[in-house]
Amino acid sequence: MLFFICCENSEKIPIQGAVVSAREEASKIGIEILKKGGNAFDAMVATSFALSVVFPNAGNITGGGFMVYRTSEGDIGSLDYREMAPLSSDEDMYLDNNGKVIDDLSRTGGLAVGVPGSVAGILEVHNKFGSLPLNDLIKPSVELAKKGFLVTEKQAKSLNSKKDEFIKVNGESTFYGKKFMKGDLIRNPNLAKTLNEISKFGNKGFYEGWVAESMVRKINKTGGRISMEDFSSYRPRWRRPIVFDYKDLKIISMGPPSSGGICLAQMMKMIEPYNIGNLKYKSQEALHLMIEAERRSYADRSYFLGDPDFVAIPKYHLISSDYLNERMLNYDPLLATKSSDIPHGDIVVVESDETTHFSILDSFGNAVSVTTTLNGSYGSKVFVDEIGVFMNNEMDDFSSKPGSPNMFGLTGGKANSIKPKKRMLSSMTPTIVEKNGKLFLILGSPGGSTIITSVFQTILNAYEYKMGIQESIDSPRFHHQWVPDSVKFEPNFKNINELKKLKLLGHHFDLQKSKIIGRVDAIMVNEKGTISVGADKRGDDFAQTY
Repeated sequence: MLFFICCENSEKIPIQGAVVSAREEASKIGIEILKKGGNAFDAMVATSFALSVVFPNAGNITGGGFMVYRTSEGDIGSLDYREMAPLSSDEDMYLDNNGKVIDDLSRTGGLAVGVPGSVAGILEVHNKFGSLPLNDLIKPSVELAKKGFLVTEKQAKSLNSKKDEFIKVNGESTFYGKKFMKGDLIRNPNLAKTLNEISKFGNKGFYEGWVAESMVRKINKTGGRISMEDFSSYRPRWRRPIVFDYKDLKIISMGPPSSGGICLAQMMKMIEPYNIGNLKYKSQEALHLMIEAERRSYADRSYFLGDPDFVAIPKYHLISSDYLNERMLNYDPLLATKSSDIPHGDIVVVESDETTHFSILDSFGNAVSVTTTLNGSYGSKVFVDEIGVFMNNEMDDFSSKPGSPNMFGLTGGKANSIKPKKRMLSSMTPTIVEKNGKLFLILGSPGGSTIITSVFQTILNAYEYKMGIQESIDSPRFHHQWVPDSVKFEPNFKNINELKKLKLLGHHFDLQKSKIIGRVDAIMVNEKGTISVGADKRGDDFAQTY
C-alpha cells in the first residue's frame, strides 16, 4: 500500500510509514524498524521499549496499557495489558479504622503498585503479529539506555518537580534524586541489563528470576504486599474493541476495563442528532452541547464501569441510540444542566501528566494505536535500582472507597472496587477511525480523566470542522467530567465572548486555574491516500515518517 504526504512546496513525496510518540528518540527507533521491513506491530514493540528508556514518567516496562489495531485487510481487535491487583489486595486496604481513605496510600509507595502488564502485553503483540526477531526490536533500546539520552527542557522541569518525592520514597542516593538541566545526558545501564534479560528470555526474563525478585523486594520494602506468584501469574487479555458509527465514520476504541471507548461513543452519539458541524467552531452553542454530553457520560462512567472479568457491564445498552437519546431528554440548549441533577458525587479534580500514547502506520496499511501508563507521573515514585525503573501506582485507579475520588478527581462505585487479580478502570482511549470504510485517523492521548475528551474533540475538529490533523491537535481544549460541576479550559482558550455566554447559561469555570489538557499524537489519511501526522506541541512529542 502506498501513501503520500504533502510537503511545503506541495509536491507529493511517497512515504512508507509513520510513528508519532512522546519522544523523538522513540519515534525514530520505531521508524527504523519499519525501514528494515518490520510491520506496525514490530514498531509497536520497539517504540514501547524505547519510551521506557527516554520517558520515565510514563513510558514503562512496569506499568500497563491498551492497544487497538486495524490490519491492512480491515480486521480489528484490541489487547488489554492493564495491571492487576495483587493477590493480597482487599477492598479496605486503603482505609483507616474509621473507614476513611488514608491520603496518598494508594498513590505513593509500595502499596500503590499493581502487578505490571506492559512486558507481557508487548510480547503478546510480538508473538501474534511480529515479523522480526524480538532481539532486533529490543536492541536499539538497550543501546539507548547504555549510551544515554539528552534531557529536554520540559523533561528537566518534570524531573525536578518530583525530586523531593523520589528522595522521600527511595533515599538520597536514588537514581533520579538530583537536579537536572536541559542537555544533561542520562545513562541507565541497569535498565539496559533488564531489557537484555527480556530480549533473551521473554516473559520469564521479567516475571521470573532476578528482575521480578528485585521488584518484589523493593515494593515490599516500601510498604507493599506483592509476591512472586503475582508476577508469574499475570496474563494479558485479547478483547473485543468498542465499535460504533458516527455519521459516515466507524470508530474503533478500547472497551472495559478502559472507560475510553464507551465514554467516547456516548459523547459522539449524544451530539450526533444536533449536527454540530453546522454550529460555528468554538461557539457558545457548540461548546455547550459538547460540555453537556461530557457531563452525562462521566456520570455513567462512575457508576457502571469496571473490569468485565468481575462485573457485568451493559456496554451495548450504554452506547445504544435509544439510551443516549433518553440521556439527552433534559438537555436544554439555553441552560446548563446541574451535575447534582445527574446523580452521584462531590469531588475535587487533581491534575497529572501521566500516561503516554503513540500511533503507528506501516507501508502495508496496518494501523496501531497504543496508550500505556504508570498512572501518576513516575507512578508510585518507587524506583527499583537493580532494574532502573519506577513502579506504577495503578491501585489508585480502583475505588479505594465507593464515592471517594482518586488522584484525577474521578469517583467510582462498586463496579470498580478492589479485588485480587482484578484490573482497575482506566480512561485510556487508543482509537482508530474509518471513514467510508477506509482508514482515516489513528489517535490517542495521555491526561488522566481528560484523555477521553481530548480524543473526542480532536476527532470532531478533524471531521466536523475539516481541520488538518496538526491543527486539530493544536486547537485549545476544554473538559467537563460531571463532578465537580465546572469546566476546565486551556490557558490559550481565547474565545472570551463565547465564554461569557456560557456563564450566562449557568456553566462554572475559573480561567485562573487553566492547565494544558492532553497531548494527542495522531496520523490522518485522507480520501486520496495522503498521510499527515500530528505531534502535540504541549509536550516533546515527535512525528517521524519515511
